[in-house]
Order: sequence, then structure tokens, then C-alpha cells
Amino acid sequence: MAWSQDEERMLAQIESYLIDEDPRLAARLESFNERVERRENGRPRRAARAAGRRPSRSTVIILVSWLLIATLIATLLIMVFRQDAASLPL
Repeated sequence: MAWSQDEERMLAQIESYLIDEDPRLAARLESFNERVERRENGRPRRAARAAGRRPSRSTVIILVSWLLIATLIATLLIMVFRQDAASLPL
């Protein structure tokens, strides 16, 4: 949707007021806009990193922990079922 001329004029006034009032904010916004433009023109950063990326240390720790917990639960269930089966009369 296109902006009307009045809306564009009001936005330009707001922009000039903010630039005059807080130049650091204006510089930060300009830097942000440049990064967004680079990202839109090139390959997204996440896709670029995902191509040759190893999982982080915390991810590995979490996966190993879940694997250990699942193994322990499975072992306990097997022990309980064997105990129940052994106590059944034949």
C-alpha cells in the first residue's frame, strides 16, 4: 500500500525531528536498516551458518541428557515387567 503525500510529509518531518533530537538513535536505526537490506539482498545469516554448522555445546548436553533419561526409564520398566512376570504363578 502506497503512502499518501501527506503521510510521507509527516513521516519526513518526524524523521528530521528525531535526527535533530537524538543523532545516536538515528545512527543506530541507519545501521539496522543497512543490515536488514544486506540480509534481504543476500542469503539469510541462519541459512548461511546452517550449511556447515555443528550443534552447540548446550544442545549436545541436552540431547545426551534426554537419551540418558530415556535409557534409565526403559531399564526401570524392563526390570518392573520382569519382576511382575517372575512373580506370576505358572
